[in-house]
This record gives sequence, C-alpha cells and structure tokens, in this order.
Amino acid sequence: MEINSNQPPSSGSGNLNNAQRPGEYLRQLRHMQKRELSEVARELNMPERQLIALEADDYKSLPEPAFIKGFLRTYARLLGADASHLIRRFDEIYTSDTGLPANHALENSPLKALGRLQRGRRVRLGWIKWLVGALVIIAILWLLYAGIKAWRNSQPEQPVIPEATVAAPVDGVTTPAVLPVADSLPATPASSEDRLSLSFSHPVTVSIHDATGKNLASGRQTQPLTLSGQSPFSIRLDDAAAVSLSFNQEQVSLSPYTVNGKAEFRLSR
Repeated sequence: MEINSNQPPSSGSGNLNNAQRPGEYLRQLRHMQKRELSEVARELNMPERQLIALEADDYKSLPEPAFIKGFLRTYARLLGADASHLIRRFDEIYTSDTGLPANHALENSPLKALGRLQRGRRVRLGWIKWLVGALVIIAILWLLYAGIKAWRNSQPEQPVIPEATVAAPVDGVTTPAVLPVADSLPATPASSEDRLSLSFSHPVTVSIHDATGKNLASGRQTQPLTLSGQSPFSIRLDDAAAVSLSFNQEQVSLSPYTVNGKAEFRLSR
C-alpha cells in the first residue's frame, strides 16, 4: 500500500508515493515508531544537524549525492523501510532542488581528496620500488665484479716450460734430448713485490694501499718511507709538492697527477 504526504507511513516498510520526499517519509516513519531524533542520530553515528537536514530534504546543507544516498540507505535499514524506492525518489528530486546532477562530485569532495591522496601514494610507492630495484641491481653487479676480480687475483701465473726436442737418430741410434739449463725454466725473480720510497719536505697526510688492499701507510708522515707490496698501488697525498716518490728505484714525477696541490692515482709497473 502506498502512502502520501497527508497520510503518515505505517510502522512497517511501506513505499512512498510520487508526492512525498525521502527525508519527509523517514521523519514520519520515525515518529510512527516513536523514536527520538537523538536516539536515531546515536544509532546511525551521525550528527543531529545532518539528520535534521536529511529529514528536511535540505540537500544543499549535506555532502554530495553519494554520501546522501548512503545516509538514506542506512536510515531506511534502521527503520525497516525499502531503500530502493527512497534512492529512486532522491534521484528524481535532487536535480530540481540543487540544479546539479544526482551523480556529481563537489569541488571540495572528500572523495576527490581521497582519490588524489591514493594517486599520490601510488606514485610515491612506484618511485620507491624503482629506486630499490636499481640499488639491488647495482649491488649484484658490484658483487659479481668483486668476485671475478678476487678470483683472477688468486690465480697463480703458470710458467711456460719449453717442450723438449728429440735429436734425429744418427746411424740408427737415437740420442736423448738435452734441455739447456738456462732455457728449461723461467728465471724466478728474487721478489714478486714492488717497492715504493717516499721522502717529505714537510708533514704530509698519505694513504697508500697495494693491489691486495693492504694498508701500507696512512696518516700524517714526516719521516722517509720505504714500502713493499703488490702493484698497482693506490696512492693519495694531500700535498704532492712536498713529496719525492720513487717506484722500484725509478723517480716518479707527481705533477701529472696533482690537482689543487693534491694527488690521487694508481701506480703500477
């Protein structure tokens, strides 16, 4: 059975007619069920001023249509009414009341702000993922490079031994091969290490490492240094003009490596 504005709704879930408005219908239904406004506001977790505006169909005082429809559905469910009829009636009268379509979003809509926040969060998360991925790739490439370099440095050099030659048979007799002592094996160097010598005209801060990463010298130096290690040497001097450097007893000019008085270079055979 339909109800009109001159006939209050039943205590059940009757339908509103074409002349009745959603808020007016819910207000009449609340009165029929003898529910106080404050009680309903508390159960709906909704401010009383918004509930008053909803019952008065004062849509200009309420948020955008998406929220108003949510209020109508919740209020109708509380009173046991059919929300679908209320929503259809709301869509019919909202435009005539406000001059706006029933599906529009206000300029200061909380939904728009939420959408912007979510888009910004996605952009920030995407940038962070790219950065983390790039750092992981760089770390993997560095570990591979360091592993290959360490493996190469750990491989001993294999001496090349000339093959023995067999003399041609003379009168049917084969003579054994004779290997010259000087050519049979490569000469073993007295030492596989290189030597650095440094002297200073005044105190200089130095940092010197050899190819194995061993720290040969560091800090403020004033006395002459004689260092041994495997080249190439990594050398850093904070005042190159005050340093005299020789490598394996050969004098090394530091001017090609000096910038603003400081020198940082690698020295090898």
